[in-house]
Amino acid sequence: MKNRFLNLWAFTALIGVFALTTSCSDDDNTSGGTTEPPITEGRYITVAGAVMGTTDPTPGDGNGGTIVYAISKENAKDPSKTFDVFENGFAVPSNRTARLQSSQDGSTLFNIAYTGTNGGEFSKYKVNGGQNFTPTGGVVNISQYAGTSPRWVKLYDGDKTGAAVNVTSPTVVTNADGSYKHTRGTATVLSLDLVNSLIAQTKSYEIALSAAEEAQGHHIFRLDAPVLNKAANKLIIGTWMRKTNPATGTNESTYTHLGAKSVVVDYPSLENPVVITSTVGFGDTSGYRSFNSFVGDDGNIYQATQRDASGSHILRINSSNQYDNSYVFNLDTALGLSGTYIENWKYAGNGKAVVAYTHNGSAVSNLSGQSQSFLALVDLTAKTAKTLDLPYSADMYFFQYQGYVVDGFDVYVTAAPVGQDGRIYIINSATGVVTTGAKLTNKPGNHFIGAF
Repeated sequence: MKNRFLNLWAFTALIGVFALTTSCSDDDNTSGGTTEPPITEGRYITVAGAVMGTTDPTPGDGNGGTIVYAISKENAKDPSKTFDVFENGFAVPSNRTARLQSSQDGSTLFNIAYTGTNGGEFSKYKVNGGQNFTPTGGVVNISQYAGTSPRWVKLYDGDKTGAAVNVTSPTVVTNADGSYKHTRGTATVLSLDLVNSLIAQTKSYEIALSAAEEAQGHHIFRLDAPVLNKAANKLIIGTWMRKTNPATGTNESTYTHLGAKSVVVDYPSLENPVVITSTVGFGDTSGYRSFNSFVGDDGNIYQATQRDASGSHILRINSSNQYDNSYVFNLDTALGLSGTYIENWKYAGNGKAVVAYTHNGSAVSNLSGQSQSFLALVDLTAKTAKTLDLPYSADMYFFQYQGYVVDGFDVYVTAAPVGQDGRIYIINSATGVVTTGAKLTNKPGNHFIGAF
């Protein structure tokens, strides 16, 4: 009996210690009242670099293909380590800069080749470290639906699905009397089964604006950066708008933009396209080569604008899949600058995000002809932004950047001037503190385009 009581006491004490340890662990996973995003132990940080083209090359054009190299998280954080991605990495199949995505845990890399004979070809790889990327699953070509230069992203649904979008070249349509009617292209929306490497669903349709807007010549030039809403029943797709001159039938280079627009389709059927319009932002919502919309912890979708006359905005789309025009976040105001332009960005949890931007007055690189880029930590709730402390250069730009890794409070980003060596930097999304990680060796004309 005595031994039973002793064992019971020991067991109870052990439970108490375990509970205390667990409690301390929970405390360690918070910072300033925020909850730390998930951490993946033992993951790789895959660094991607874009090679300068060989035909009429311009430094930083990225037209010579894409090289990737996987670095352990521990080594990525170590400033004493050096990695030569371009010399030792794996060439991802793509004629120009590949369009890359990765699984949440970094163990799988997804690629769709961009242009060329294999343009539109989807493939995936197991990430094994260094240049060791093992093909897995089948290969499927989506070019017959989405073209050889498809815009696509991975949906945040447990790495199950990708979504590709495309619009054929918009054409002018006239009335029977020869007067201008509208300009439209045929849109295609495609869902891609990432697990089984096959096309799950595809729909094509013309997407009309209002009669008044179309009569003025406004039309959708490009679709890009789809995002799945929190309810997983709607896909919200960004747009890049253009305008035809009704009198001449040619595109107008300067005009007054409409309110920022997105296309909402049912999911997973991809049917019933509806256009929604913001009265806050007046730019495009398509982004460029990366995600441009994210579902926040509050369930709202946050979406950046580009080519916005009053500077880039971050817009909010609510659970009813409509723009919340009561939410006003102008990056010009937040940073005290003018003409800000969000090149790409990444939601990091707790209402925080890392934003790559340029602005009026940014230095223009004599090497690449691109405007200098900067990184800022943004608080979507407080509507504030602060430029992060990095070794900036007139030759550093993030316009073609594609990937950031969020692992707990750590946001991994690669940064280097075009053709110069750089570093992996780790940004603490809770504090904004930037620490220096491994060195990345570069080559003339090349630049780094992401961490995955």
